[in-house]
Amino acid sequence: MWNRLMWMAPGVFCLGSGLAAAQAVGFQGGATVNPEQVYVGTHLEVPLGSDDFLIRPGIDGGFGQDLMLATITVKFLYRFDLGGTDWAIYQGTGPAVAILRVDDEKDLTGGYSYVFGFAHENGFFTEFKGGGSGLADVKFGVGFTFR
Repeated sequence: MWNRLMWMAPGVFCLGSGLAAAQAVGFQGGATVNPEQVYVGTHLEVPLGSDDFLIRPGIDGGFGQDLMLATITVKFLYRFDLGGTDWAIYQGTGPAVAILRVDDEKDLTGGYSYVFGFAHENGFFTEFKGGGSGLADVKFGVGFTFR
């Protein structure tokens, strides 16, 4: 099952490939709470009919406390422009899969994820993420999306 999941994960990033001109790729990193780790990750953003409604598949890898946690998510986001500024606020949710590795033991868990953040039109963003059913409780990170 682990091998199948690793082969399926790149397919998540191909969602919406027909809108290739509108796609954006980004990178993020930060820290998590429960488990206490640092994480790095990448994501793809694809507009769904407007620039304010997006689908954002992504993957994060967390390291620390003698374990590794990979989180694969597909979030549906909605952005609200903060009038008169170059900033927007966004929030979203979606399904997630967590792969936990401690020593040579692996555990696969499904759940949900949520996100709340602020993004600048130049691509910089900062966000709070979290989830349920085996995912890290809270993540705080910063990143950049190349548009």
